[in-house]
Amino acid sequence: MAQMAGTYLSSFHATAAATSGGASPRPRPRVVTCHASEPSGRRSACLSLGLGLATAAVLHTAPARATAADADEEPEPANNGWWLTEFPLPVPKIRNKEINNGETGTRSFVKNGIYMADIGPSFAAHAYRVRSSAFDLLALEDLLGKEASNYVNKYLRLKATFIYYDFDKLITTADLDAKPPLLGLANRLFDSFEKLQAAVTTKDDADIGSCYADTKLILQEVMTRMA
Repeated sequence: MAQMAGTYLSSFHATAAATSGGASPRPRPRVVTCHASEPSGRRSACLSLGLGLATAAVLHTAPARATAADADEEPEPANNGWWLTEFPLPVPKIRNKEINNGETGTRSFVKNGIYMADIGPSFAAHAYRVRSSAFDLLALEDLLGKEASNYVNKYLRLKATFIYYDFDKLITTADLDAKPPLLGLANRLFDSFEKLQAAVTTKDDADIGSCYADTKLILQEVMTRMA
């Protein structure tokens, strides 16, 4: 058994020297010697430790290879490992331009400078965040009125921005058959958001109530669709 471990480590040293390209030698893994007098369980543990050290060294010395998928990803914003250090905060990019207003090419409620946590490409993850944001907007009904219009406008823009970017991710990752219904639902919701935002800005209580009633129905539809 000790001879097998020594043979494996010797072949590893030869491979590492061939792939290093003449670079300065790295610390060699410690050779673990097992004696024949030791119990079989201990000999197995020694051999496993030796193989583990060799594997770790190979992973450490092997150069990282960039894949095609990595090249397609957007570069990560500047950060210190804990939070973003790029100011102003980067604006996420939209892949599905169809969710924008056809006349303006954007959405009036979108608020820049908001940190959007990267929750990955999972459809379920973005659907959950859309449902959570829709639920929060449904709770705005008790605050409608010109006295709280500034707060309602800010909160509406915050949650609508999250839904806007999450819907873009949902449409991107959805199956081809599911894309058109999602796109239609997103546009109906975003058109309603823009009308509600305009009503809140004018502080017309009657207009606010009417626009919110239409928005509420679509938000409930979104909650059902994302369940």
